[in-house]
Amino acid sequence: MQTSPGEVTRAPLARERGNDHEPPARSDGPTWLWRIVPIGIGLALVAGVVLRFFAQSELWLDEALTVNIASVPLGDLVDTLRRDGSPPLFYVLLHFWIDIFGDGNAAVRSLSGVFSLAALPAMWFTARRMGGRVLAWIALLLLALSPFAIRYSNEARPYSLQILLVLLGTLAMRRAFERPSVARLAVVVLLTGLLLYDAYWSLYLVVVVGVYLVFRSVRDPDPRAARRVLVAVAIGCATFLPWVPVFLDQLAHTGTPWATPVSLTTALGHALIDFGGGFVPAGWLMGPLLVAFAALGLFGVALDRRYIGLDLQTRPLARNEAAIGIGTLLVGGGIAWVTAGAFESRYASVVLPLYLLVAAAGFLTLASRTLRSAALAVVLLLGFAGGIEQGVTHRTQAGEVTSVINEAAQPGDVVGFCPDQVGPDVDRLLSVDVRGLAWPDGASPEFVDWTDYEERNAAADPAAYAQVLLDAAGPDTTIWLVWAPGYRTLETSCEAVVTTLQGERPDAETVVVGDDNFFEFQNLTRFGPP
Repeated sequence: MQTSPGEVTRAPLARERGNDHEPPARSDGPTWLWRIVPIGIGLALVAGVVLRFFAQSELWLDEALTVNIASVPLGDLVDTLRRDGSPPLFYVLLHFWIDIFGDGNAAVRSLSGVFSLAALPAMWFTARRMGGRVLAWIALLLLALSPFAIRYSNEARPYSLQILLVLLGTLAMRRAFERPSVARLAVVVLLTGLLLYDAYWSLYLVVVVGVYLVFRSVRDPDPRAARRVLVAVAIGCATFLPWVPVFLDQLAHTGTPWATPVSLTTALGHALIDFGGGFVPAGWLMGPLLVAFAALGLFGVALDRRYIGLDLQTRPLARNEAAIGIGTLLVGGGIAWVTAGAFESRYASVVLPLYLLVAAAGFLTLASRTLRSAALAVVLLLGFAGGIEQGVTHRTQAGEVTSVINEAAQPGDVVGFCPDQVGPDVDRLLSVDVRGLAWPDGASPEFVDWTDYEERNAAADPAAYAQVLLDAAGPDTTIWLVWAPGYRTLETSCEAVVTTLQGERPDAETVVVGDDNFFEFQNLTRFGPP
């Protein structure tokens, strides 16, 4: 019997709106294909686990600075973070981790790797509750071979923990809506507080979730569950109150002086590109594919093996996660744009789990199991390539710079750092007994004081800093200057330092030339005794 296109469309739409789980898929394709699928899943998961602990780069600025901050006595941590501009949770956890495992590259990064591993089962259980076992496996595989998740599992930074907490929070909220018992609501309270203490972009997520819960409290036929969850989130926010004075001080004096403000559309574009692996060949393909499947996850409806329809009212399956994720990006990116603040795609880690859940739902619009499996395999292969790219990419030139200093410097030599941002990762690798003096006043290169950073650099005198280095070295000691041009708020200050030192010590040689293939590149100039 033949049917009209309208009849073909209406039946699946009715099924979709009545069922939040995946639509039925045809068992097409050869039998042998389905026998090797479990092998492919196992290989993908093993690859995802291995890549989470595979990084060849030395620690770059943010990582080295994080490790140095986490290594201070706990009694000094609040004051240290006040000058850094970050919340404390990850630093406290890393402090105890370093006490047990040491501060080597692999050791400090492995904490993020452990959090990233824990996020895998959290994703599976969250997606299963959201839409069934097929969705759970797809979402798990997408997270396992997400180049974005792999990168931040290999960085000593709080973003893998943020991804884990968002997944646990999503799962906890779904459980609390099903049965808002005291125990389940207490988990919501705990996870809300932990999120706020981990990264400040979680504030935007919590605000959007609060608006969503208010909406549910008004619109649900039985609003009791929504109202109880809303109260739990509010109590979780209240746990952040002791940190508010520090946060307000950071907000007034630290900020992001190192970055140029970007528009809202640029911020969103960078986030979506980096979710797919960034500006590398695999990322250029995987990024648009994830966007396409996320769009299908929100609007797509499986009609048959050949056709996908659109539901402009959005699919119930992924509607909540999409709304909260989009809302968080718009609020966070919009505030950064309006206030001329910075946006880095790593801030959007708070959105990645929701994005991948929506993208996973998009694969369910492919009614053909063969096509669905093939499409997923392509995305996972691109993710694998992007994950390898993240592992082999050297993010800093510090290793090259310090190998020269460690081999050629004499004990007592002076090493200058201009700007101070090139100090933490280089100083960490120095094995010779030298004296490190950072821009602009000769402070320790272990830390960067972001307090009123732009004003301090504007008031600094390159000639005065050069004199600090000359006075510390005396007439018979070599000065090594690690420097880089073009840092925001410094303009040409570091070049002026080089010029001043050359005037006093003509025997100057640039022994390492900055290579802008590194995310963080550095020059090394040697100024011998006059």
